[in-house]
Amino acid sequence: MYDVNSKHPDDFINHQEILETLAFAEENRHNEVLITEIIEKAKKRKGLSHREAAVLLDCDIEEKNQEIYRLAEQIKKDFYGNRIVMFAPLYLSNYCINGCTYCPYHSKNKHIARKQLSQEEIKREVIALQDMGHKRLALEAGEDPVHNTMDYYLDSINTIYSIKHKNGAIRRVNINIAATTVDNYRLLKEAGIGTYILFQETYHKESYLQLHPTGPKHDYDYHTTAMDRAMEGGIDDVGIGVLFGLDKYRYEFTGLLMHAEHLEAAFGVGPHTISVPRLRDADDIDSSSFTNGIDDDTFAKLVACIRIAVPYTGMIISTRESQKCRERVLHLGISQISGGSRTSVGGYCEPEPEDARSEQFDVIDNRTLDEVVRWLMEMDYIPSFCTACYREGRTGDRFMSLCKSGQIQNCCHPNALMTLEEYLMDYASPETKAIGDRLIDREILNVPNSKARAVVEENLRLIRENNRRDFRF
Repeated sequence: MYDVNSKHPDDFINHQEILETLAFAEENRHNEVLITEIIEKAKKRKGLSHREAAVLLDCDIEEKNQEIYRLAEQIKKDFYGNRIVMFAPLYLSNYCINGCTYCPYHSKNKHIARKQLSQEEIKREVIALQDMGHKRLALEAGEDPVHNTMDYYLDSINTIYSIKHKNGAIRRVNINIAATTVDNYRLLKEAGIGTYILFQETYHKESYLQLHPTGPKHDYDYHTTAMDRAMEGGIDDVGIGVLFGLDKYRYEFTGLLMHAEHLEAAFGVGPHTISVPRLRDADDIDSSSFTNGIDDDTFAKLVACIRIAVPYTGMIISTRESQKCRERVLHLGISQISGGSRTSVGGYCEPEPEDARSEQFDVIDNRTLDEVVRWLMEMDYIPSFCTACYREGRTGDRFMSLCKSGQIQNCCHPNALMTLEEYLMDYASPETKAIGDRLIDREILNVPNSKARAVVEENLRLIRENNRRDFRF
């Protein structure tokens, strides 16, 4: 039976409820009166239920779809302005004992190069990332109780935070590792992580079990309740997502929103981020062998409907997607993107040799961070390297209350400008710096509070003239 408050995944990700939702959405895909009512509700910026959002996703009335896209873009602007948060993944290890059929790290793959970064190698990778300009990392690793222990993760996090190179520093470490215990989540929280990220991959239980035939990840219930344990362990910023292409996208979309509703109902805090990766080729994985792939138009509609349904959440897109695709969905809800990414174990300090490649998936957008930053600014977005909320304690319900009220922009807009100025001074090419200087001069005028604007102007001067760093509201 469907129960959003239950701690059992078969209740809060209830198969029958999803099927009934999909049937309702299909039945009402032409119902202009109902669709209009749902859009009007969405305009209140309070979100939608999974059933309401499923109707919008299924809507095939072109005029209404255009209204959905316009609303998604406006909601994104209302909550996140024109800021785009920048990050990079850092793969620590690809040792893995799971049998996931869509991932080249699966245990039966005997020809992929298996690697684990030592603490010295992590230092070199982090310095290379700092020299690019990154301030926020997402740590990635396979599941292996021998190689990838909690002690290894904790040591790695400590190493990353300890490195100060020139004006560089990693100020926020997010982590994407296998489902674990409440005690381990508590250790990660004490280590100072930002967001704990774990993708469900698929919410369709039967498909999940088939796609994860062996290894600890085969346990659907344990994996699906990971965020509950993370919350219980004190991690109040969690990030969810599915791998679109594994099962039917309408089912995944509904399950994803039901998961967000469960976290909100059970803990008072929905997901800090929602990621929308699509299945890609990798080593011995041929994505064309999976039959549930989605085209760019469907992908854009998914992003827009997630933004409308969960207006407060950050939405993440990686270099799995092309520049063209990323540009399109930036307008429809995406608020965080990676740049200059490597999906190999290491690879930032020195490129991997061809005979020892360890990528988890093929990168589509291969531009440098500087090129991505310039591209964003040419579209009048502010690339933000801000990590202030996490370090000022604005996480969980404190972040959400500010975000939902719109007050977060009083912090985020100034912080975005100051961290962008740091990037321009320390890392940008001359062309990128010239574009950025003009953008900052314009955007200072959009800081609404005159006292705050004066503080920002003074801090920008100190960054430029006195080599001062790390100002934050």
